[in-house]
Amino acid sequence: MIAPRSAEYDLRERDAIREVLAETRPDLVVHLAAVVGGIGANMATPGQFFYENAAMGIHLIEESRLAGVTRFVCIGTVCAYPKHAPTPFREEDLWNGYPEETNAPYGLAKKMLLVQLQAYRQQYGFEGIYLLPVNLYGPRDNFNERTSHVIPALIKKCDDALTSGADSITCWGSGRASREFLYVDDAADGIVAAAARYDGEEPVNLGSGQEITIAELTTLIAELTGFGGEIVWDQSKPDGQPRRWLDTTRAERDFGFRAGTELREGLKRTIDWYRATREDATQASIGSGSKS
Repeated sequence: MIAPRSAEYDLRERDAIREVLAETRPDLVVHLAAVVGGIGANMATPGQFFYENAAMGIHLIEESRLAGVTRFVCIGTVCAYPKHAPTPFREEDLWNGYPEETNAPYGLAKKMLLVQLQAYRQQYGFEGIYLLPVNLYGPRDNFNERTSHVIPALIKKCDDALTSGADSITCWGSGRASREFLYVDDAADGIVAAAARYDGEEPVNLGSGQEITIAELTTLIAELTGFGGEIVWDQSKPDGQPRRWLDTTRAERDFGFRAGTELREGLKRTIDWYRATREDATQASIGSGSKS
């Protein structure tokens, strides 16, 4: 097994993809690479997010086919769902509307890879599957304040406030939007289970099945970090998608996946990891991103 890093193989370059496939000759490819960030990063660099994510996926799928890869697992994104999809999001509703505007370029770039895999299955018999994970979190997340997503951003805000003695933190939006979160170890288990036991052409949601508002999440993270100050909501900033909550029936039915980590426990582990590696975590994540 090999997990190539971008410093070794830049998957935005087709020659780099050919090189890594020639050197490793894999039977199975799991496409996890992405250029991602939170709402601010999505709004600041939509063209980059669209092009680089589309280019990586399109070339990797094609070169994997040409290299004789037996199975291909593509990790999509919950950002591909329509802005106002009924909740919980069902895979059948994936095409019933346009994604939420702030992350549509990223979501659509990833969504096109589902089309590619289905077309390749039809024409070439290429065994590709497509998974739709909800927002991921956990140790080794991206804690950079410019590009992080909501959980690491809130952990860092609360921890920084405690360190500096600040009596308040300011959060984006109204707090009324909701999200669902999947702990990173559970996500890994779901991907492995799908790779081993699923061979359908239809996309499959990966999630915990638990919805929480951003306000509730912020209060929980404040409690777990020990921050007791005021939480101020900057409603001049966008909320993003109004709700995110997945129907995970298909994953449990087709390959037996059910998330096992409760949000409170996963947050505790993430906070503990961040505090144990605070300086390294912040520096290592500069310029990087993780799944929203």
